[in-house]
Amino acid sequence: MNPGDRVRVDRGGVTNEGVLLPSSTPEHLVVKLDGGYNVGIARADADVEILEADVHDIQPGESDSDASEIAFDDDLPTVSLISTGGTIASTVDYRTGAVTAQFDAEDVLRAVPDLAGRANYRGRVVTNILSENMTPDVWQELARTIAAEIRAGADGVVVMHGTDTMQFSASALSFMLDTPVPVVFTGSQRSADRPSSDNVMNAVSAVEAAKADAAEVMVCMHASTADDACALHRGTRVRKNHTSRRDAFETVGAEPLGRVDYDAGSVAFDRAYAERGATDLNVRTDLDGDVDLLKFTPGMAVDRYAAMLRGADLDGLVIEGTGLGHVHTDLLPVVEDLTDDDVVVAMTSQCLEGRVCDRVYDTGRDLLDAGVVEAGDTLPGTAKVKLMWALANRADPADAMRRSLAGELQERSVPWA
Repeated sequence: MNPGDRVRVDRGGVTNEGVLLPSSTPEHLVVKLDGGYNVGIARADADVEILEADVHDIQPGESDSDASEIAFDDDLPTVSLISTGGTIASTVDYRTGAVTAQFDAEDVLRAVPDLAGRANYRGRVVTNILSENMTPDVWQELARTIAAEIRAGADGVVVMHGTDTMQFSASALSFMLDTPVPVVFTGSQRSADRPSSDNVMNAVSAVEAAKADAAEVMVCMHASTADDACALHRGTRVRKNHTSRRDAFETVGAEPLGRVDYDAGSVAFDRAYAERGATDLNVRTDLDGDVDLLKFTPGMAVDRYAAMLRGADLDGLVIEGTGLGHVHTDLLPVVEDLTDDDVVVAMTSQCLEGRVCDRVYDTGRDLLDAGVVEAGDTLPGTAKVKLMWALANRADPADAMRRSLAGELQERSVPWA
């Protein structure tokens, strides 16, 4: 038997069928199952039957993706592909059966050959990390890199990013960057070695969005579980609402900005947006890292959190309160102590829809008297990033939290059904 054969392996009363992959050790077989996952099986006492030979032409150390060269065409726009890590441009490493991330423009085109002929590409690597390891320092470097690419003539920018914290990075860039061209974040919920991978459609749709007219920071991901369209979400209004579905990302409190029809390659917008070229490039990367996000829950140890907050040397605090923006009354003295020390305390709601209004109930009015700033319908994670930026860039950061700077605070919250 050889790598590429379809096999049935029986061992220990368990049967697995799939394509045999090269293994890094002689003691184990690696089989790619029909669902896309790989399984390692000890060769000892394994009964292997070849169902079909040479189903795939696989050689150790080679990829199954066709190589694509970048063809420059004066009639095509230039799109900068910027990588921070993640799985969207990953390919299978047949030495191990795992997936490995690809980075420069040539690698991305090999991983997603459908991108060829849609634009001229340049590739930049900012970092190679899992998105849960994202930091404000990387946001700042990413903003500077995007600005450099725009100055160098990029007509649009696509940022390849892990999905877990993509909404935070998109928010950060929305505040740090005034852009005359589209900046489109995209990622992949499912890796390239799975039949249900969304990497190709998301990457292609993101490039089409980067060529379109909306000069905003957006997130481009599957609009539904089908492979027909991607939704374009404003960077400050998007939230990952499912751990694994391909349509995990949603615009909260409104409908998405637009939609990319995958088969037609067309982009349509349903809401007002900043037009291409309407603003000059401006980048302001200063951030205040002394900002925390606190989620209030019933039964939380108020004394412990009070001691932590009073000793944290904070410049800003975002509270994710209940309902219209409430916390236990025992926290009121803590909030008042913080605001007396010139800490900006902003209130958001842990509800997915709606906005904060602390003028309805006694607790809310007491919070306002204690100096809390209402953040309207700003999403809690976005509010934290915004406060980090506002403290470093605005003379009155508390007032900034009451105003919309990048579409994060809407005049009216309208759930999209």
